[in-house]
Amino acid sequence: MLKKSLAAALLVLLGVSGISLRAEILEQILVKVNGEIFTKTDLEQRQIAVLRQRGQQMDLKSDAGNQQLRKALDEITPQIMVDVVDEMLIVQRGKELGYKLSDEQFRSVVENIKKENKIESEEQFQAALKSENMTMADLRKSLERSMIVQRVQQNEVMSKIGVTESEAHQYYDSHLNEFTTQPTITLREMLVTVPTDARGINVGAEEAAKEKAEKLRTRVTTGGEPFEKVAAEASEAPSKANAGLIGPISLNDLSPDLRQMIEKMKVGGVSDVVRTTRGFQVLKLESSTPVETLSFDQAREQISDRVFTDKRKAEYLKYLEKLRGQAIIEWKNEDIKRAFEAGIKQQQSTPSE
Repeated sequence: MLKKSLAAALLVLLGVSGISLRAEILEQILVKVNGEIFTKTDLEQRQIAVLRQRGQQMDLKSDAGNQQLRKALDEITPQIMVDVVDEMLIVQRGKELGYKLSDEQFRSVVENIKKENKIESEEQFQAALKSENMTMADLRKSLERSMIVQRVQQNEVMSKIGVTESEAHQYYDSHLNEFTTQPTITLREMLVTVPTDARGINVGAEEAAKEKAEKLRTRVTTGGEPFEKVAAEASEAPSKANAGLIGPISLNDLSPDLRQMIEKMKVGGVSDVVRTTRGFQVLKLESSTPVETLSFDQAREQISDRVFTDKRKAEYLKYLEKLRGQAIIEWKNEDIKRAFEAGIKQQQSTPSE
């Protein structure tokens, strides 16, 4: 229903106002890329797909819903048009290089699709295609275009990218924080809550709670009882179910006062009774992990991946710019051309993979 209603709304927004005009309008060419055409129908289908992917809900019977749809189309169309032109150029380049999807490859992909979706018969598969408004020919065309795009990216861009030792060291030196783990601690706690009533905290109740917390601490520090045993028996915190265990947590997430107290403790040490917003608390430092920075050799694989990713983005954008510069792109609609140009500016400011 969403697809049909959006398609209808798109047709209205794009100026279709009569069934007799439908065939002519739907075949309106928006752009030719090296002679290959992209029509208004093609654009509408892509717009619908993106809107459905976003899961946007719109009341297309109201003015507000139509305005929302227009705004959404203005947002998504620039990137759609850039993707369209780039895909056409890459697929054209792939075909020049002789890339195509063989019958055997297509059958293999179809079988994988059936297995992944637990489709057991050809009838079920055909029904699934129909539910997506696709034919077997449509599926093959889509799969072949995806395969060609991937092969062109791999052979024309990624296979030519390398990471030098100098680049790796430079990245490591300027991104040390990425290879540094922050200090963490694991604590155990015992909590005695302070009851309140309509008049607030009762002084007598607070003193009693503090005294109880002191006694629990003494059972551990003087009586020699295991902290976790006492916490499991007497703590009033939710962590009681886990013998008082909390963490690991980052030291940076602690309040300044609590962090200062913890930093003075040794592993295994027990704190004094501390007044918190929850009541009176006793803490044990169970374990502590210091700041640790991976050496260059330890981080080498991560460094290579990150430098390669950054270079891939830049080189792929250069490759696309080269293809566009060599192409004959004929715009048949000025609004769509402006949308494409806006998308290029967005891509240049934040290159995508």
